Amino acid sequence: MRVPSRSPGQQPGPSIPAAPARRAVADASRRPSTGEPDLDAYRAAVADLLIEVGALAGAASTVARQVLIDQRLREPAIAAVLDATPSGLVGARETLLLEMARYQPSERSSAADLTALVRIYLLSRIDVMWWRDALTYRTDEQVNQSTDLVDLEWLRRRDLLRFRYQEQPATIFERGMRALRHRIRPCAAPQTAGLLFRRSRREMVALLNDIAREFAAHAPAGTPSLWVTSLVRSAEHQYRLRQLGYAAMLPSGHCLGWAADVEMNWFDRFGARDILAELLLARQRAGEVNVVDEGQAWHLCLAPGARSRLRWSYEAELGV
Repeated sequence: MRVPSRSPGQQPGPSIPAAPARRAVADASRRPSTGEPDLDAYRAAVADLLIEVGALAGAASTVARQVLIDQRLREPAIAAVLDATPSGLVGARETLLLEMARYQPSERSSAADLTALVRIYLLSRIDVMWWRDALTYRTDEQVNQSTDLVDLEWLRRRDLLRFRYQEQPATIFERGMRALRHRIRPCAAPQTAGLLFRRSRREMVALLNDIAREFAAHAPAGTPSLWVTSLVRSAEHQYRLRQLGYAAMLPSGHCLGWAADVEMNWFDRFGARDILAELLLARQRAGEVNVVDEGQAWHLCLAPGARSRLRWSYEAELGV
């Protein structure tokens, strides 16, 4: 199972420019020169840990996995990131062990096995570390009423979005119509539930527009636009997803408004999945995003150092 953030070096796939020079230079100037954990070392240490977790996947290895997790999370490269999250190293360790103990395979979950669960949890802690001082959207009402979020449908109708999405059907009739469309044209769109909230931070709109333009420039002719499967969520909704069997971690960058999921597997049919993967990893190497391979979709979280550039980009391009 490939871990997208295992190494800062060249990843397999088509040759794509690492990142526009202006972005790499601009973002590097915003990164703290001292005091921040080494994320390359963290991702490499997580990748090594995943190999060991995979070797102890059987039910008879539960105690050995717990000992392994307890030991490896205390290594400096991993501990530096976890200790910088709101729950600290001890809280992160206890949460991970509890998630592993409760894990049940589910077709709905992005965590196909325990190794995937550990990968998703640990790599998503980078999001939580970056945005540890951000306020969580605790309820659906807070998401719907927030002035920090813009209405995607309002932007789409004015042709200001370069990416695509679909909303969750709200009625039995809408669910029936979607099922009918899928039967008639099963490959016309990714198989995703869609967005419960069609709202997003302005910086995330600018980021996704930027990625969508870059993807369109490198993908084979006829490839559909970038498809976003998830954006902002409330903690209330995150708990609902957990109850349904999804690997919805808490705390989460989605509940802070700084994360998005983009469809990956659907683009295989167009020969564009690896191209999109390399574009996303290039942005991670440039320090603009954190990337987590969640299988069908990849999770992206915006780095705080890129926020001001993207806010300026949004205001300059969209003017709203």
